[in-house]
Amino acid sequence: MRPVSIVTIGKTAFGAFADRSLLDLALDAGRKCLKEGNIAPAAVEALYLGNFAGPSFVGQSHLAPWVASGLGLSEVPATRFEAACASSGSAFFHAWTAVAAGLYDLVLVVGVEKMTSQPPARVTEILASAGDLGSEVRAGATFPAMFAMIARRYMHQFGATREHLAAVAVKNHANGALNPDAHLRKAITLEQALAAPMIADPLTRYDCSLVSDGAAAVLLSPADRAAEFTAKPIRVLGVAQASDRLALADKDDITTFPAVRAAGRKAYAMAGLGPGDIDLAELHDCFTIAELIAMEDLGFVPRGEAGPAVASGFSRLTGEKPINTSGGLKSKGHPVGATGVAQLCDLVLQLRCEAGPRQVARARTGLAQNLGGSGATGVVTILAQ
Repeated sequence: MRPVSIVTIGKTAFGAFADRSLLDLALDAGRKCLKEGNIAPAAVEALYLGNFAGPSFVGQSHLAPWVASGLGLSEVPATRFEAACASSGSAFFHAWTAVAAGLYDLVLVVGVEKMTSQPPARVTEILASAGDLGSEVRAGATFPAMFAMIARRYMHQFGATREHLAAVAVKNHANGALNPDAHLRKAITLEQALAAPMIADPLTRYDCSLVSDGAAAVLLSPADRAAEFTAKPIRVLGVAQASDRLALADKDDITTFPAVRAAGRKAYAMAGLGPGDIDLAELHDCFTIAELIAMEDLGFVPRGEAGPAVASGFSRLTGEKPINTSGGLKSKGHPVGATGVAQLCDLVLQLRCEAGPRQVARARTGLAQNLGGSGATGVVTILAQ
């Protein structure tokens, strides 16, 4: 397998954009990515598109060739990857595999979602389809309800509090307020987070990620060609995808995500690194409890200790292990098909020392963790300067 680098990135702002279509967003991110490296569309050999529910959100299927033709990618294989909220993380994993194996040299990975074209009730219904239709969805469970059950069990098992959950939201909103591309650039206090309207006990509005539109893109090349396109290539040291049971009821323990643990083990082994070697991370905080569990599953803190760690400042911008310096899904936004690649774009900015007021001084290695559904898919990627 050949060493692989990310050579260029491109992304849109995240938000609610009534005047922008799914295609417009995808093309914007893809064109920015190609323009950064002065790369002609004809040089791209394949397009891997991450998208969860374009057919449901906007009514359009066969999305990958639609995007490819809009970008001027002529006759290349164009494939859509769907893995719920980990769709573009999965697209990236498979793109890396193709480049590392020598099948292609230049592969463009685009993640996109246009969620605000549907009313909130329909958005909730579409998202719920990533759960188990035969049990959870049939019984009326939504993802806020499922992650509320996860949070309640975690609180019972480890003594975590609502203040610990709220501390995640406060931290991520503080970071997002510094991110010009974030959907909700709004710092909040612990008191505001705790007093927000309850969505699914114990999760309030500030414990839940946003319904967003947006797109992100990265271009992969063999490491030995990276200098053709950038003076600051970012190495892909490790990447892995794993899966687990779909329904919560089928899991032995809902306070951990086995797919994340497995993907993390494989990515660490591939990179030759451990949790202590990671300088910063972008974790999948679709709900605040998900960030706490990911911190433990990836070995950043022992089991049951993530809540006190966040409350102590461990994961702040200036803490021992900065997490979600972008604002995370909680503040940056969560256009589900775009999230995995957007996490990588934010890590690339940090590793290039281009993150502005959010810059982490010692950023040499970064980890991204992308979660699908209630943990059925996990993708973990480790990048380095």
